Amino acid sequence: MKFSSQEEFGMRLLLRIAKSDSPHGLTIPEISVLEGISISNAGKILRILRLGGFVDSARGQTGGYKLTKPPNEIIVNDVMIILGGKLYESNFCDLHAGTENICTNSIDCSIRSLWRTIQRMIDDVLIQISLQDLLGKEEDVDLLVGNYVERIKNLCV
Repeated sequence: MKFSSQEEFGMRLLLRIAKSDSPHGLTIPEISVLEGISISNAGKILRILRLGGFVDSARGQTGGYKLTKPPNEIIVNDVMIILGGKLYESNFCDLHAGTENICTNSIDCSIRSLWRTIQRMIDDVLIQISLQDLLGKEEDVDLLVGNYVERIKNLCV
């Protein structure tokens, strides 16, 4: 499993905007330079984030991109869904039936069970993490996420 560059850069762009103390927000060229990505890629991802309701943009000399909500109200799971969807969607089996109309394992599928469980665990962590949480140091985020994972593991036992 892999996360796409769109998901990685999208999260980075949101964090960059959240960290900015500019009253006017950040422009695409500023964000592009600060994050080391092309202007066109930054623009494409910011458009997705704007349509998803996470950022607003203002045109003109004092224009730029700002968050639409405080960082503590932006949930990572919601952002990831807008940027790339889930790793496992309920229609996954329909899309991977092979040469048949339906998957030959659609009645009793141990693989589907595995993917559903992994997706549930990912969701359980990501719905608890806000953009505000990611503004901390890496070790603080490691500890926070580790605590959530431990709680989830204890619920499963």
